[in-house]
Amino acid sequence: MTSFICVTCGTQFAMGEAPPASCPICEDDRQFVRWEGQSWTTLEKLQTTHKLRFEDEDESVTGIGVDPHFGIGQRALLVRTPEGNVLWDCVALIDDEAVRRITAQGGLKAIAISHPHYYTVMAEWSDAFGRVPIYLHEDDREWVMRDHPAISYWKGDEHEIAPGLTLICCGGHFPGATVMHSAQGASGEGAVFAGDVIAVNMDRASVSFMHSFPNYIPLDAAAVRRIGEVMAPYRFVKIYGAFARRNVMADGRAVFDRSVARYLEAIGAKS
Repeated sequence: MTSFICVTCGTQFAMGEAPPASCPICEDDRQFVRWEGQSWTTLEKLQTTHKLRFEDEDESVTGIGVDPHFGIGQRALLVRTPEGNVLWDCVALIDDEAVRRITAQGGLKAIAISHPHYYTVMAEWSDAFGRVPIYLHEDDREWVMRDHPAISYWKGDEHEIAPGLTLICCGGHFPGATVMHSAQGASGEGAVFAGDVIAVNMDRASVSFMHSFPNYIPLDAAAVRRIGEVMAPYRFVKIYGAFARRNVMADGRAVFDRSVARYLEAIGAKS
């Protein structure tokens, strides 16, 4: 029995004697099946062909990526807080060295993931740190391909997982698409951990919003307005995106507001 991993998106499936017939996450219009067809690997194989890359992205924020490129290519973020460390988003690889490094920094208090494209091997990460809770939004439950006792589904628009650390359901990219707000982040000025629910652009001076990134399907005006509305109460100067060094490091609140207005103007909608 093996927990197979989709090569295209990095999602790990429930144990079976053979790989699944297909990957529902990749067959959805937000993703794609690679041109060569569906392919599978395992965590054990990945541990022999790939390694984890640790990079300091900011004070108390460390990026964890996979080399060489695997799956979608996102990186997780180890967010160190006075209440304990949180792994924001996830990657499809974990190894003994990662466990040692993170344990030396205080281990993990929890895992929180923005949306199903980054669920990857979340169960393996939780087990490695004593089955810490994995916070996922209830609206995306159908996309969990390997159920696990550590998964904690939450409902509604926001959920505080520690003092000053709040999960916010923005919707848009997925119905339960989530960002994390840290009131203590950026030296107390506030930070948002956005995945690609609020996608930091290549200029690192703007953000954008999509239903599908690889298939270029934009969000409609109502979805983007809702994201703007649910983020309105939060103060922040930094936005950490889904990929290495794709961060807005100053004026994050103004960048976000301008980007919402620009997006709505670009699709011919009134802000």
